[in-house]
Amino acid sequence: MFLTVRAGQSLQKLWSRRGGRPGSVRAPTDSGDPTRLAPPRSVGREQVRRRPKLVQARRAHCDCFGSGYFEAMTIILVGGGPDTVTIPAVFDRFVRELRHRAPGRVPRVAVVLFDHEGSSEYFLPAYVGPLESRIDCTVLPVLLRFNKEANPAAFDDVDGIVVGGGPTPAYLEGLLPSAGAIRRAVSEGVPYMGFSAGAMVAPARAIVGGYRISGTEVCAMDCSEGLDEVEIRDGLGLVPFAVDVHAAQAGTLSRAVGAVAKGLVDHAAAVDENTALVLHHADLQQLDVIGTGNCWTIRGAGPKATVSVLSAHS
Repeated sequence: MFLTVRAGQSLQKLWSRRGGRPGSVRAPTDSGDPTRLAPPRSVGREQVRRRPKLVQARRAHCDCFGSGYFEAMTIILVGGGPDTVTIPAVFDRFVRELRHRAPGRVPRVAVVLFDHEGSSEYFLPAYVGPLESRIDCTVLPVLLRFNKEANPAAFDDVDGIVVGGGPTPAYLEGLLPSAGAIRRAVSEGVPYMGFSAGAMVAPARAIVGGYRISGTEVCAMDCSEGLDEVEIRDGLGLVPFAVDVHAAQAGTLSRAVGAVAKGLVDHAAAVDENTALVLHHADLQQLDVIGTGNCWTIRGAGPKATVSVLSAHS
Protein backbone atom coordinates (compact mmCIF):
# COMPACT_ATOMS: atom_id res chain seq x y z
CA MET A 1 0.00 0.00 0.00
CA PHE A 2 1.47 3.30 -0.99
CA LEU A 3 1.40 6.87 0.29
CA THR A 4 3.27 9.62 -1.52
CA VAL A 5 5.34 11.52 1.03
CA ARG A 6 7.56 14.38 0.00
CA ALA A 7 10.88 15.25 1.62
CA GLY A 8 10.44 16.53 5.16
CA GLN A 9 6.85 15.35 5.43
CA SER A 10 5.97 12.75 8.04
CA LEU A 11 3.73 9.81 7.30
CA GLN A 12 1.39 10.73 10.16
CA LYS A 13 1.11 14.33 8.95
CA LEU A 14 0.31 13.17 5.43
CA TRP A 15 -2.34 10.75 6.62
CA SER A 16 -3.90 13.49 8.74
CA ARG A 17 -3.96 15.85 5.76
CA ARG A 18 -5.66 13.25 3.61
CA GLY A 19 -8.02 12.38 6.41
CA GLY A 20 -8.17 8.75 5.33
CA ARG A 21 -10.31 9.73 2.36
CA PRO A 22 -11.52 6.97 0.07
CA GLY A 23 -8.98 6.55 -2.69
CA SER A 24 -6.16 8.30 -0.82
CA VAL A 25 -4.81 4.89 0.14
CA ARG A 26 -6.01 1.39 -0.46
CA ALA A 27 -6.34 0.72 3.23
CA PRO A 28 -8.71 -1.77 4.82
CA THR A 29 -10.13 -1.30 8.25
CA ASP A 30 -12.68 -2.52 10.63
CA SER A 31 -14.65 -0.79 13.28
CA GLY A 32 -15.01 -3.15 16.20
CA ASP A 33 -13.50 -3.35 19.65
CA PRO A 34 -10.64 -5.85 19.80
CA THR A 35 -11.12 -6.17 23.56
CA ARG A 36 -14.07 -8.49 22.82
CA LEU A 37 -11.63 -11.24 21.99
CA ALA A 38 -11.48 -14.41 24.03
CA PRO A 39 -8.77 -14.74 26.71
CA PRO A 40 -5.46 -16.30 25.70
CA ARG A 41 -5.18 -20.04 25.48
CA SER A 42 -2.10 -22.15 25.83
CA VAL A 43 -0.25 -22.86 22.62
CA GLY A 44 2.28 -25.39 21.49
CA ARG A 45 5.93 -24.69 20.98
CA GLU A 46 6.82 -22.93 17.78
CA GLN A 47 8.41 -25.15 15.18
CA VAL A 48 12.16 -25.06 14.82
CA ARG A 49 13.28 -23.65 11.48
CA ARG A 50 14.58 -26.16 9.05
CA ARG A 51 17.44 -26.19 6.60
CA PRO A 52 16.51 -24.46 3.32
CA LYS A 53 14.90 -26.56 0.64
CA LEU A 54 13.89 -25.82 -2.89
CA VAL A 55 10.35 -24.88 -3.75
CA GLN A 56 8.27 -26.14 -6.61
CA ALA A 57 5.29 -24.43 -8.13
CA ARG A 58 2.40 -26.67 -8.97
CA ARG A 59 3.19 -26.39 -12.66
CA ALA A 60 6.68 -24.87 -12.67
CA HIS A 61 9.99 -25.33 -10.92
CA CYS A 62 11.31 -22.47 -8.81
CA ASP A 63 14.54 -22.53 -6.80
CA CYS A 64 14.25 -19.05 -5.36
CA PHE A 65 12.69 -19.59 -1.95
CA GLY A 66 14.15 -20.64 1.37
CA SER A 67 13.21 -22.94 4.19
CA GLY A 68 9.75 -23.65 5.50
CA TYR A 69 8.90 -22.78 9.09
CA PHE A 70 5.85 -24.81 10.08
CA GLU A 71 4.47 -28.31 9.89
CA ALA A 72 1.29 -27.16 8.18
CA MET A 73 0.21 -23.75 7.02
CA THR A 74 -1.67 -21.75 4.46
CA ILE A 75 -0.29 -18.29 3.77
CA ILE A 76 -1.94 -16.21 1.06
CA LEU A 77 -0.01 -13.14 -0.05
CA VAL A 78 -2.14 -10.85 -2.22
CA GLY A 79 -0.46 -8.35 -4.55
CA GLY A 80 -2.92 -5.53 -3.89
CA GLY A 81 -5.86 -4.45 -1.80
CA PRO A 82 -9.32 -6.02 -2.08
CA ASP A 83 -10.26 -3.30 -4.57
CA THR A 84 -7.79 -4.91 -7.00
CA VAL A 85 -9.21 -8.42 -6.58
CA THR A 86 -11.83 -9.00 -9.25
CA ILE A 87 -11.91 -12.80 -9.29
CA PRO A 88 -13.41 -15.03 -6.59
CA ALA A 89 -10.43 -17.41 -6.33
CA VAL A 90 -8.52 -15.42 -3.69
CA PHE A 91 -11.29 -15.18 -1.09
CA ASP A 92 -12.52 -18.65 -2.07
CA ARG A 93 -9.15 -20.14 -1.15
CA PHE A 94 -9.09 -18.46 2.26
CA VAL A 95 -12.65 -19.51 3.05
CA ARG A 96 -11.85 -23.07 2.05
CA GLU A 97 -9.06 -23.05 4.63
CA LEU A 98 -11.42 -21.59 7.24
CA ARG A 99 -13.87 -24.45 6.70
CA HIS A 100 -11.04 -26.93 7.11
CA ARG A 101 -9.84 -25.20 10.27
CA ALA A 102 -13.27 -24.91 11.90
CA PRO A 103 -15.45 -27.80 10.71
CA GLY A 104 -19.00 -27.70 12.02
CA ARG A 105 -18.67 -24.35 13.83
CA VAL A 106 -18.56 -20.63 13.11
CA PRO A 107 -14.95 -19.59 12.51
CA ARG A 108 -13.45 -16.55 14.23
CA VAL A 109 -11.43 -14.29 11.93
CA ALA A 110 -9.10 -11.53 13.15
CA VAL A 111 -9.07 -8.68 10.63
CA VAL A 112 -6.17 -6.28 11.14
CA LEU A 113 -6.57 -2.79 9.72
CA PHE A 114 -4.91 0.57 10.14
CA ASP A 115 -7.35 3.18 11.38
CA HIS A 116 -7.04 6.95 11.34
CA GLU A 117 -9.90 8.91 12.86
CA GLY A 118 -12.47 6.25 12.05
CA SER A 119 -11.32 5.53 8.49
CA SER A 120 -11.68 1.83 9.21
CA GLU A 121 -15.45 2.09 9.02
CA TYR A 122 -15.17 2.96 5.34
CA PHE A 123 -12.72 0.20 4.41
CA LEU A 124 -13.97 -2.67 6.56
CA PRO A 125 -16.72 -3.83 4.17
CA ALA A 126 -14.17 -4.54 1.43
CA TYR A 127 -12.75 -7.30 3.65
CA VAL A 128 -15.73 -8.47 5.64
CA GLY A 129 -18.24 -8.49 2.77
CA PRO A 130 -16.48 -11.12 0.64
CA LEU A 131 -16.00 -13.31 3.72
CA GLU A 132 -19.57 -13.09 5.00
CA SER A 133 -20.97 -13.72 1.53
CA ARG A 134 -19.15 -17.06 1.52
CA ILE A 135 -19.30 -18.27 5.12
CA ASP A 136 -20.97 -17.51 8.42
CA CYS A 137 -18.09 -16.15 10.50
CA THR A 138 -17.34 -13.92 13.47
CA VAL A 139 -15.10 -11.00 12.53
CA LEU A 140 -12.82 -9.77 15.31
CA PRO A 141 -11.41 -6.36 14.36
CA VAL A 142 -7.86 -5.54 15.38
CA LEU A 143 -7.29 -1.85 14.77
CA LEU A 144 -3.85 -0.31 14.48
CA ARG A 145 -3.24 3.40 14.94
CA PHE A 146 -0.22 5.64 15.16
CA ASN A 147 1.44 4.77 18.49
CA LYS A 148 -1.09 1.99 19.14
CA GLU A 149 0.06 -1.59 18.76
CA ALA A 150 -2.04 -4.73 18.51
CA ASN A 151 -2.50 -6.81 21.64
CA PRO A 152 -0.89 -10.24 21.06
CA ALA A 153 -3.88 -11.84 22.81
CA ALA A 154 -6.00 -10.72 19.84
CA PHE A 155 -4.60 -13.68 17.87
CA ASP A 156 -5.47 -16.37 20.40
CA ASP A 157 -8.40 -18.66 19.64
CA VAL A 158 -8.84 -17.39 16.08
CA ASP A 159 -9.38 -19.56 13.02
CA GLY A 160 -8.09 -17.10 10.45
CA ILE A 161 -6.02 -13.92 10.22
CA VAL A 162 -6.50 -11.22 7.58
CA VAL A 163 -4.09 -8.28 7.44
CA GLY A 164 -5.15 -5.46 5.18
CA GLY A 165 -3.48 -2.75 3.20
CA GLY A 166 -2.40 0.76 4.08
CA PRO A 167 0.86 2.33 5.30
CA THR A 168 3.33 -0.55 5.45
CA PRO A 169 5.64 0.91 8.12
CA ALA A 170 2.66 1.55 10.41
CA TYR A 171 1.39 -2.01 9.94
CA LEU A 172 4.80 -3.42 10.79
CA GLU A 173 5.22 -1.25 13.87
CA GLY A 174 1.73 -2.15 15.07
CA LEU A 175 2.11 -5.90 14.50
CA LEU A 176 5.72 -6.58 15.38
CA PRO A 177 5.02 -7.07 19.13
CA SER A 178 2.45 -9.71 18.09
CA ALA A 179 4.76 -11.49 15.65
CA GLY A 180 5.27 -14.43 18.00
CA ALA A 181 1.55 -14.85 18.57
CA ILE A 182 0.85 -14.72 14.83
CA ARG A 183 3.59 -17.26 14.09
CA ARG A 184 2.20 -19.60 16.74
CA ALA A 185 -1.27 -19.36 15.25
CA VAL A 186 -0.02 -20.05 11.73
CA SER A 187 2.11 -22.94 12.99
CA GLU A 188 -1.09 -24.49 14.37
CA GLY A 189 -2.79 -24.28 10.99
CA VAL A 190 -4.54 -20.90 11.19
CA PRO A 191 -4.62 -19.48 7.63
CA TYR A 192 -3.06 -16.06 7.08
CA MET A 193 -4.11 -13.76 4.24
CA GLY A 194 -2.22 -10.51 3.74
CA PHE A 195 -3.31 -7.82 1.30
CA SER A 196 -0.65 -5.42 -0.01
CA ALA A 197 0.96 -4.13 3.21
CA GLY A 198 -0.25 -7.30 4.92
CA ALA A 199 1.77 -9.31 2.41
CA MET A 200 4.85 -7.09 2.66
CA VAL A 201 5.15 -7.43 6.46
CA ALA A 202 4.83 -11.24 6.44
CA PRO A 203 8.50 -12.12 5.75
CA ALA A 204 11.27 -12.56 8.29
CA ARG A 205 13.02 -9.62 6.60
CA ALA A 206 10.52 -7.22 5.07
CA ILE A 207 10.74 -4.50 2.45
CA VAL A 208 8.82 -1.65 4.07
CA GLY A 209 9.32 1.14 1.52
CA GLY A 210 11.84 3.47 -0.09
CA TYR A 211 12.47 4.22 -3.72
CA ARG A 212 16.26 4.53 -3.94
CA ILE A 213 19.11 2.10 -3.41
CA SER A 214 22.48 3.76 -2.86
CA GLY A 215 20.96 6.97 -4.16
CA THR A 216 19.68 5.47 -7.43
CA GLU A 217 15.94 5.36 -8.06
CA VAL A 218 14.60 1.84 -8.38
CA CYS A 219 10.88 2.64 -8.43
CA ALA A 220 8.57 5.65 -8.37
CA MET A 221 8.52 7.94 -5.34
CA ASP A 222 4.79 7.23 -5.07
CA CYS A 223 5.74 3.79 -3.74
CA SER A 224 8.19 5.08 -1.15
CA GLU A 225 5.96 4.96 1.97
CA GLY A 226 7.68 8.19 3.04
CA LEU A 227 11.15 6.62 2.95
CA ASP A 228 14.04 7.62 0.72
CA GLU A 229 16.39 4.62 0.71
CA VAL A 230 14.82 1.16 0.49
CA GLU A 231 14.56 -0.19 4.03
CA ILE A 232 14.58 -3.80 5.13
CA ARG A 233 13.29 -4.45 8.65
CA ASP A 234 12.45 -7.47 10.77
CA GLY A 235 8.99 -8.68 9.80
CA LEU A 236 6.51 -11.22 11.15
CA GLY A 237 8.70 -14.19 10.23
CA LEU A 238 6.05 -16.18 8.36
CA VAL A 239 8.03 -16.65 5.13
CA PRO A 240 11.79 -16.62 4.48
CA PHE A 241 11.78 -14.33 1.42
CA ALA A 242 10.99 -10.65 1.00
CA VAL A 243 7.72 -9.62 -0.65
CA ASP A 244 6.78 -6.63 -2.79
CA VAL A 245 3.33 -5.94 -4.22
CA HIS A 246 1.59 -4.08 -7.07
CA ALA A 247 4.55 -5.43 -9.02
CA ALA A 248 3.61 -4.81 -12.66
CA GLN A 249 1.01 -2.13 -12.01
CA ALA A 250 3.16 0.17 -9.84
CA GLY A 251 6.56 -0.88 -11.13
CA THR A 252 7.79 -2.23 -7.80
CA LEU A 253 9.27 -5.34 -9.40
CA SER A 254 12.41 -3.26 -9.97
CA ARG A 255 12.60 -2.47 -6.23
CA ALA A 256 12.53 -6.16 -5.36
CA VAL A 257 15.14 -6.91 -8.03
CA GLY A 258 17.35 -4.09 -6.77
CA ALA A 259 17.05 -5.26 -3.16
CA VAL A 260 18.25 -8.73 -4.13
CA ALA A 261 20.97 -7.53 -6.51
CA LYS A 262 22.41 -5.23 -3.83
CA GLY A 263 22.33 -7.97 -1.21
CA LEU A 264 19.71 -6.33 0.99
CA VAL A 265 17.77 -9.62 0.89
CA ASP A 266 18.70 -13.05 -0.43
CA HIS A 267 15.56 -13.65 -2.40
CA ALA A 268 12.19 -12.02 -2.98
CA ALA A 269 8.79 -12.38 -4.61
CA ALA A 270 6.96 -9.52 -6.30
CA VAL A 271 3.22 -10.14 -6.76
CA ASP A 272 0.94 -8.45 -9.29
CA GLU A 273 -2.45 -7.02 -8.44
CA ASN A 274 -5.43 -9.38 -8.73
CA THR A 275 -2.97 -12.16 -7.96
CA ALA A 276 -1.99 -14.11 -4.87
CA LEU A 277 0.91 -16.35 -3.92
CA VAL A 278 -0.29 -19.31 -1.84
CA LEU A 279 2.12 -21.28 0.34
CA HIS A 280 1.53 -24.64 2.04
CA HIS A 281 3.38 -27.01 4.34
CA ALA A 282 6.46 -26.72 6.48
CA ASP A 283 9.08 -27.31 3.82
CA LEU A 284 7.46 -25.00 1.26
CA GLN A 285 7.54 -27.84 -1.24
CA GLN A 286 4.42 -26.43 -2.87
CA LEU A 287 3.41 -22.98 -3.87
CA ASP A 288 0.58 -21.83 -6.03
CA VAL A 289 -0.19 -18.61 -7.87
CA ILE A 290 -3.87 -17.76 -8.32
CA GLY A 291 -5.55 -14.83 -10.02
CA THR A 292 -4.88 -13.16 -13.36
CA GLY A 293 -1.32 -11.86 -13.10
CA ASN A 294 2.15 -13.11 -12.27
CA CYS A 295 4.40 -13.73 -9.32
CA TRP A 296 7.95 -12.64 -10.09
CA THR A 297 10.55 -14.53 -8.07
CA ILE A 298 14.04 -13.11 -7.65
CA ARG A 299 17.18 -14.85 -6.46
CA GLY A 300 20.59 -13.33 -6.04
CA ALA A 301 23.91 -14.56 -7.39
CA GLY A 302 26.65 -12.21 -6.28
CA PRO A 303 25.97 -8.75 -7.75
CA LYS A 304 23.36 -10.18 -10.12
CA ALA A 305 19.71 -11.16 -9.72
CA THR A 306 17.81 -13.81 -11.62
CA VAL A 307 14.08 -13.27 -12.21
CA SER A 308 11.62 -16.09 -12.88
CA VAL A 309 7.93 -15.76 -13.67
CA LEU A 310 5.14 -17.92 -12.27
CA SER A 311 1.88 -17.24 -14.08
CA ALA A 312 -1.37 -17.35 -12.14
CA HIS A 313 -4.37 -19.50 -12.80
CA SER A 314 -7.94 -18.91 -11.63
